[in-house]
Parts: sequence; structure tokens; C-alpha cells
Amino acid sequence: MRHLLFLALPLLVACNHSPSDPAVADVHLTWSHYGGDPGLNHYSSSTHIDTGNVAQLLPAWTYRTGDADSANFSQIQCNPIVIDSTLYGVSPQMRLFALDAATGREKWVFSPQDSALDARGGVYKHVMINSRGLAHWTDGTEHRLFFAAGSLTYAIDASTGRVIPSFGDQGKIDLHLGLGRNVDNNFIVSTSPGIVYQDLLIMGTRVDETLPAAPGHIRAYDVRTGQQKWIFRTIPGPQDEGYNTWGNPSAWEYTGGANAWSGFSLDHARGTVFCGTGSASYDFYGGNRPGENLYANCVLALDAATGERKWHFQTVHHDLWDKDLPTPPVLVTVRHGGKSIDAVAQPTKNGYLFVLDRDTGEPLFPVDEVPVNITDALPGEHPHPTQPIPRLPAPFARQTLTADDINPYLPAGEQENIRKIFAAARFGHPYLPPSATPLLLLPGYDGGAEWGGPAYDPATNLLYLNANQMAWQLEMEPVSWSAPGPESWLQAGERLYGKHCQSCHGTDRAGQGNNPTLVNIGSRYDRASLGTLLASGRRMMPAFAHLAEEEVSAIASFIFEQKEEGQRDFSIQPLSPEEDPHFVPYKLKGYRKFLATDGKPAFSPPWGTLTAIDLNSGAHRWSIPLGEYPDYQASGIPPTGTENYGGPVVTAGGVVFIAATADRKFRAFNKRNGQLLWETELPAAGFATPAVYELRGRQYVVIACGGGKLRSPAGDSYVAFALPE
Repeated sequence: MRHLLFLALPLLVACNHSPSDPAVADVHLTWSHYGGDPGLNHYSSSTHIDTGNVAQLLPAWTYRTGDADSANFSQIQCNPIVIDSTLYGVSPQMRLFALDAATGREKWVFSPQDSALDARGGVYKHVMINSRGLAHWTDGTEHRLFFAAGSLTYAIDASTGRVIPSFGDQGKIDLHLGLGRNVDNNFIVSTSPGIVYQDLLIMGTRVDETLPAAPGHIRAYDVRTGQQKWIFRTIPGPQDEGYNTWGNPSAWEYTGGANAWSGFSLDHARGTVFCGTGSASYDFYGGNRPGENLYANCVLALDAATGERKWHFQTVHHDLWDKDLPTPPVLVTVRHGGKSIDAVAQPTKNGYLFVLDRDTGEPLFPVDEVPVNITDALPGEHPHPTQPIPRLPAPFARQTLTADDINPYLPAGEQENIRKIFAAARFGHPYLPPSATPLLLLPGYDGGAEWGGPAYDPATNLLYLNANQMAWQLEMEPVSWSAPGPESWLQAGERLYGKHCQSCHGTDRAGQGNNPTLVNIGSRYDRASLGTLLASGRRMMPAFAHLAEEEVSAIASFIFEQKEEGQRDFSIQPLSPEEDPHFVPYKLKGYRKFLATDGKPAFSPPWGTLTAIDLNSGAHRWSIPLGEYPDYQASGIPPTGTENYGGPVVTAGGVVFIAATADRKFRAFNKRNGQLLWETELPAAGFATPAVYELRGRQYVVIACGGGKLRSPAGDSYVAFALPE
């Protein structure tokens, strides 16, 4: 298999514990790690809440952070952790807090905005970037939290909420440093927490998906000093194995991405850290990076102490569809051929589930290199002729569309309009190459699987996966270039907007996909605040710190429609394609979901699902729609499912808990058959993964209610549920 390389390793004895083993039960009764435990099982062994009493759940406490930003649709994506009797979480404005886990009483709050500015010019790199969780380290006496706020990672005293100044630069490290090339002006943040192995903090990053972009190299830091201890280059240089999978010998010097943005899982006994990497930048055109492009789109197994590669498995060759691996692989144990085998399970945005041997990376179910249609590719593009597709498990998300897949609940006239879109588009397979003819891509850019990740029940070897079943329209357009003559700020701003902003916000600036409108942006921003936004980014918007001050002013003139101010002469001459290593001849026309005019999906449901997969056999035990549209529900339409963000948890009491949907519901299902057992309405949508913990004999389920995503109202609450005392 060309996409699988592994190094000879000494066989290690697996630490296979039953769920009743006290050594494991203690881990699974608390929630001391992001995802519940180092294996990201999203599992609780607590049995106080079960299928017979879950309907009695009531709010035990609610904590309001008080800093939601309704105008800008702020969010909370945090999966909080619980250490001893203290819960740690993050607010919409990136404030870290500590609560009494039994009562919700606030103990302390740390605001990174109040700490020292970064050492590279004083611009905050954490403005409105989401945080999905924290890492924790202890030597038995001292407890440290590692909190990433944008590009800065802080070491925080868990008992006081104060920065530990002996770590890094006065308590923090800057993720721009130590990558091996100058990326000072590139977008580099961390939205998912690192993971701690012994005295090392292992970190990934989120980087820009266009060019210029930083490489997504993985690094480890000393937990006490912040000193960088090792680096694994996910875009290999000439001295690295995998370099020959990039057809352009200089691609490593300018290509970005291949980053472990979703975090890590860890096998302490083996000393192995696992992650899934993203696609190489630019996401949708790879003519300047021919080849398979290792280690983009890979499951990676690294020696946690040294960063040396143990094995890798590539899930997409030469990605052209933004098919990042959206979540770390989950540590699982399966029974094959009468034997118990330690493995990792890696869900993908395309709806495939790869189950790989934990020691070698070999697939436990057959994976075929399937020929794919590479005709109609863009000039200069080199699509890979085959892609790896597992025979089992069957996909957990839809793979194809047909012209008959039209939303049956739309009016007849609207259905006719959708037929015209089908008639003018290409569709039918997830690996059709991007071109100037619109491609209906299913699953879309946000999955299939997304960053919430699945839940794994070690007692039954069942994996519970929520999935988006949304189609997007992928259309490329040529980037024409000619040396501009004399320009005004307004003219240059329109050109720069087209280059940097149009694919997300549209030619009309009205926004598209999950991207907000810029119409009337002057009511929310002035020139100074817009400059800060462009320099730092926010949520899904990358930073544009590489833009010169005059370029920012020109963009402001255009989007603020400052016709008089915009008449100033623009002095910066743009680089030609021959001079600019980041130039690509084609770009995405826009991030557009395949929607009807009323905002509903244009194609037939389900649009979101929750599926239980037996990892022993690969069979789907059950699958149900997840989420509802209230107006459809009121009309008697059966549940259609909706887009969903945030993952499930599963308990030994027989319950799967999940929020994740824009309808603001928090739901509990019977893990054996998918039957709905309980639901409640949250203060705002819970686009996060719950945490389950037991404290003084009482079981709690807490969910962050931040809303904001999918244009839902923003919230600022964490709500904990428990049975009546």
C-alpha cells in the first residue's frame, strides 16, 4: 500500500482493562482530559443516571459568563475539564474560569486580554478565537493548566488562575516561534488543546487554508520551562522521509497546512501520541504541489517523547476538497478473528471510518485504492488517480447525490429551480475534481464528521458518531492578473477584497455559508477596529497580518464605501505571478451551501444523523436523524436532522448525551437502539461536547450553551444537569 509506511517497532504489551477495572474506572468517573480521557473516548463509567431515570434530569446549576457578543454571534465550543472538585472552562471572549463543580460557584477568572502583549509587536492574537478545551499537568503537588488563546499558550496556576511567569516568555509561548521559517505575519492559532505526556506539552495549530500559510508542524514543549523539545515536520523538507511525495521540490518552503488542528489522543503505555492532519494549503488547487502530499490528510502515530514517526496512514491523496481529518483518532479495542486488538478509529469528513492497528497502522478492515474520475480537472492540476476507501464500516454519511435528491418539502416552483441547478452542475462522487463547472459536494466542507468527535463505549466496542449530511457548491474561477495602472484606494480596495475576502463574503459582501455579511459593517467597526480584526482574525476568519497598512486602509475604503476618502492614490505595486510564490491561478468562487431560498437544504433529508457502529463487525447498529427544524416539526414533517457541531458522550448507564444542533435541544438516547429518552431546551444552542463527571456520589452532565454558529442567537451559559437530590 503506497499510502502506508511504518517503522519497525518493538511489540508492547497492551494495557487492556475492563470497564470495571478500578484503574480505568477512576479515570472515567471524572473528566480530567479534553474528551474525557487521553484516548478521547467521550465515555463515563458512572451509572447513577441510566435509561430508567434520565427523564428526571433537572438543572443542578447554571453559570453565566456575562460576555456573549450577540451582534457578532459569539460562540462557546469548550468541552470543560474537572480536576478534583473544580471545573475549568472558557467563555465566549476567551476568558478562562474555575468553578465549584458541584454548585457552579465561581472561584477565579483569567482574562488573556489583561496579560502582557506578545513579544512581536503588541497585537493580541486571541481576539475572538474559539477554544475547545484545556490541558492539565500535575507532578502530584503543583497543578498547571495550559490554555491556548489564539497564538499564545499560557501556563496557568490551577489553584489561583494566575500566569506562571517561569514558563516561556512571562508565562506564555508564541506558536509563531520555532517552526523553522519566518511566519511572523502568518495566521497561527490553537483552537483545540494540546495533550500532556510526562513532562511534555504536545501542541498542534490551526493555520490559514489559503496562501500564504504557515506549515502545520507538531511541536512539544517542556511543561515547566516552555522550551521547545521536539518538532515533527508535517510538510517534509529535503532531509525528511516523505519529501519525494511532493512533486515540486520547493513546495516545503511556501506550502502551509497539513496541521493537527483538532488535537491529539495518547496511549501512555506505548508512549505514542496520535493525531489527524489537515489538507495542504491552498485547499482547492494543488498544481503547485503535485503528488500525494505527505503528511497532509494523515493519521499520524508519533513517539510522544521524541516526535519520531512510528507510522502514518493517508486518508486522502492530494486533497482538493478541504477534507481535513476533523478529529483526532479515538483509542479503541476490537475483537477480530477471536482476538482482542488495540486500534485507533479515525472518522473523516467524507463519512468514512478507518480502523487501524494501533502498533502498525495497518487497516483492520480491507481498504481499497479505488480509481476515481480525474477528468475535467483544472489546467495545471494533478488529481491523484486513486483514493483509499474502506470496505467496512459502511460510510456513516451520504456519499452521492442524484438529480432526484430534491428536498420534497419545498414548494413546486422552488423544486424546479433546484432541478436547474442539478442540470448545470456535476455531482455523484465525492472525489470529482474541482473545476469552473459547479460541483455539488456531499459531504461538504464541514463533514461528515466534524471537530466534536465520536464517543466510544469500551464495554460494547460501539462507536457513536454524529454527522453532517450537508452538500456544498464548489466552483472555481480563474485568477486573472495584469499589472494595474494608477489606482485609488477605492480601486485597490476592490481588487484586494476580491483576492482576500470575496470567496468567504461574496461579491455582494452579503456573506455565504457560515460567513457573516459585511453589508453595513460600518455600524459595527471603524477603521481602527477593522485593522485589529484583519491583523488578528476571529473564529473561522484567518488573520491578514501580512497586509501592509495602506492595503488595510484601501480595503476599509471599499467595504465602508468611503468614496471621498477612497480617492487617495494607492502606491503599492502588487507582485506578478512569477514573483509571488503564493500565487495560484484558480480560486474558490465562494463558500456556498446547497440551499433553497428559504435557507433549508435544497436536497432531500436527512441533513444530520447519529449512528452507532459496531467496531468488531463494522456493522451499523442503528442510525437516526439528529435535530429538527421547528417549522417543519410544527407542520408534522418527520425529523429531518440538521447540521450539528459538537460531539456525543456515552455512559455505562446506557445513555448517549448530545446537544450540537441549532434547535437548542439537549438530548439523551438509549445507546442500544437510539430511542429518544429525554430532551430539554437550552438557553442557547450547545455547539460543544458535554462533560460527565461524578462528585461526592452525584453524577453531573454539563454542556456549554454558546450558540452563535449557524446564525443562532449567542449565549454565555454552562448548564449542569443531575438527578433530583
